[in-house]
Amino acid sequence: MDTNKKNTKKKPSNKQDNKKKNINKTNVKMAKTKKNESSNVISLNRKFDGKNLIYTPKLRNIFIVIVIIFVLLLGRIGFLQFVDGAYLTEMAYQQQTINQILSPKRGNIYDSTGKALAISAQVDTITINPNRIVGDTNDETKTLKETVAKGLSDIFELDYNETLEKVNSTSQVETIIKKVEQEKVDELEAWMDENDISVGINIDEDTKRYYPYGELASNVIGFCGDDNQGLSGIESKWDSVLTGTPRKNC
Repeated sequence: MDTNKKNTKKKPSNKQDNKKKNINKTNVKMAKTKKNESSNVISLNRKFDGKNLIYTPKLRNIFIVIVIIFVLLLGRIGFLQFVDGAYLTEMAYQQQTINQILSPKRGNIYDSTGKALAISAQVDTITINPNRIVGDTNDETKTLKETVAKGLSDIFELDYNETLEKVNSTSQVETIIKKVEQEKVDELEAWMDENDISVGINIDEDTKRYYPYGELASNVIGFCGDDNQGLSGIESKWDSVLTGTPRKNC
């Protein structure tokens, strides 16, 4: 009985054997693949000492420096805007804005036949802006101011020291000379071109009173002062009418 049972036991099929072999091969390949992958892994458990690349600590330091600079700039802008804003605005206005009152041309006086007894001819008044006569350095500014004072005093036959005092003044506007004829104005313009001076010296329009008949009827007509203001006679009586309305030059 036992012998028959042993003989009757089923043998495994070839198909099952092949399946097991394929599974074993697959497991071997997977094991080899894992081994190869593990051998290609680079260990990073050491300090990175690369000198040509930016790594995290250096990048963090750069970012902190940028943030500090940005905060300082914002603080400076805020200080200039809210603390010193009003003062700086006033200073800029004083440096860039100059108000001058320009006298209008005075009206003429005629007799009953239409002849002019008093007329106003156009002349010029020379003024300067001392704060605009400056150089790149203190020495250059001093030399430039001395040059301007020397030129103005020579052209208009003025005292050099008095002219230099005006040039060194802290005022916005200083008057050098009034009622200048066109010949002197042309000489000044030529001097300014020669010395390459384009700012700080102003040639302002003005008028000068003339009396074609000299002293004829001077007691009746009267006369005017340096500011074209009537001082006597018709010039004084009708001063408000003859003067006109002054205008402002900014």
